[in-house]
Amino acid sequence: MKIAVIAPTYLPARRANTVQVMKMSQAFQDLGHEVHLAVPTDRADPALDASILVPSWDELRKHYGLHGSFPVEWLPSWPELRRYDFGWRSIRWARRIKADLIYTRLPQAAALASQMGLATILEVHDIPAGQAGPWLFRRFFNGSGARRMVVITLALSNDLKQDFKFPDRPEFVVVAPDGVDLVRYQDILEPLAARKMLRLTEPPAGWPQRFTAGYTGHYYPGRGAELLLKVAKLEPGINFLLVGGEPADVERLQNRARDRGLTNLILTGFIPNADLPQFQAACDALLMPYQDQVAASSGGNIALYLSPMKLFEYLACGRAILSSNLPVLREVLNENNSILLPPDDPQLWAQALRGLQNEPSHLKRIAAQASLDAQNYSWTARASRILQGL
Repeated sequence: MKIAVIAPTYLPARRANTVQVMKMSQAFQDLGHEVHLAVPTDRADPALDASILVPSWDELRKHYGLHGSFPVEWLPSWPELRRYDFGWRSIRWARRIKADLIYTRLPQAAALASQMGLATILEVHDIPAGQAGPWLFRRFFNGSGARRMVVITLALSNDLKQDFKFPDRPEFVVVAPDGVDLVRYQDILEPLAARKMLRLTEPPAGWPQRFTAGYTGHYYPGRGAELLLKVAKLEPGINFLLVGGEPADVERLQNRARDRGLTNLILTGFIPNADLPQFQAACDALLMPYQDQVAASSGGNIALYLSPMKLFEYLACGRAILSSNLPVLREVLNENNSILLPPDDPQLWAQALRGLQNEPSHLKRIAAQASLDAQNYSWTARASRILQGL
């Protein structure tokens, strides 16, 4: 099957949605489908504008941790038109290449394609907002081309079903959490060996022998950066490896750590996705300190419906996971594969880390179950589930 994947935003970028689009494109290809990807440039036609630097596949492969390649079409999109022009151009492109199926997270494209009768799958990560959001949503699933809607959590599916009347067809709504490249986590190093491999330029005290807790991702509001600092202060004998973040956010966090006299904190800044497993492997425990209000890159609150990719990477890494006890995360996490904690109690987080440090058997038991559970969440399994029956 020829699948036209329409990206919702430009790439390469550090936004999670671009990582997810590239991983799903790769997964469709791994299943044997012919994949073509359309990407907005946020400027004029790249074929005519020499100032637009189209990234090479080597750059994309490194940035997103890919093992294959597929054709990419860079289409002009003017920001003031809010992706409606790109949606129209991408549908024309999909028809031109004679795609059998359109897969997208962009409602502007999904609505138009469905109304035109083109077989379309829309992936949804939040409740449609504003005036245009619900309208586009209804245009999609009321069109003759709507084949399936993919949602990332059961919580989101339930709330959408309360607000909208979907087509009465089996498997129209598919709940599919995010995924992970399992092959990239095969035969990863043990924490101590992985830490020795990192060779940090400014290692903290005790590196690499010290017990290390890690976090990978952004530091947007609600991601738990303040909680991490408080726990690091409470546990000076544990090192904290914090990976990722935009430069301004990393600088702010570094300044706050310096003001508090923390010497057991390592902030690496952005790391390409291809290198992420070795940094996660360097940790004895991995942290997800989400708060009750979690900001997305766009600024909206995603705490009710989030399915973070780091969750599945953490599972695949085979490390003990400490996570905030948010209801939506319990769709994947439980007391056997993680330690679930209040998002606002650094004392309990510090206590849990000490417990893992002092009881290696407990740590290994949780880590082993996490690794086992990860087998259910590969990107290819997700893609296969989404396409099943089409």
